Amino acid sequence: MVTKSHVRRASAPAEPEVRHTATARSFAPDFGLLLIRLTFGLLMAGHGAQKLFGLFGGKGLTATGQGFAALGYRPGKVLATICGLSESLGGLGLAVGLLTPLAAAALIGVMINAMATVTGAHGLWETDGGVEYSVCIAVVALAVAAIGPGRLAIDRLFRWGSGGWAEGALALGLGGIAAAVTLSL
Repeated sequence: MVTKSHVRRASAPAEPEVRHTATARSFAPDFGLLLIRLTFGLLMAGHGAQKLFGLFGGKGLTATGQGFAALGYRPGKVLATICGLSESLGGLGLAVGLLTPLAAAALIGVMINAMATVTGAHGLWETDGGVEYSVCIAVVALAVAAIGPGRLAIDRLFRWGSGGWAEGALALGLGGIAAAVTLSL
């Protein structure tokens, strides 16, 4: 005699209902990117203002130009101006999320120059005068270009506003080319 055996399976516990909307779930990453962009971008803009205008305890353009000339940059004041503008405008661009790949490229180019002429010979750590600080700035700028500035940015209105491989490559490529040109002068 064949009997059917009934195996009674316990029903899976009901999963809790997720009542978050797509907007609520995605706001945290956008806010996080905004926080990074504002902090990083405004600090970089201030760093450039130190060079250009002597603000925030900076030396100003004349003294910075003399320092650049001592590093072998010719003409020192012109290249100090380019550096200060790159940091200021690149920082402001990242802060507001405007032309993000270009803003990132400006900061990457300046940091490659800093590593090649000032900090590279001193190893990794900032305590020894090394590249630690410059690497961090370049990597954050590249990451923001690749990730995209988020929805809380002016760039959200444009195609490049979502980031991606092309935007990251553009930032790294333009920054590298600008650094190479500057270092060859």
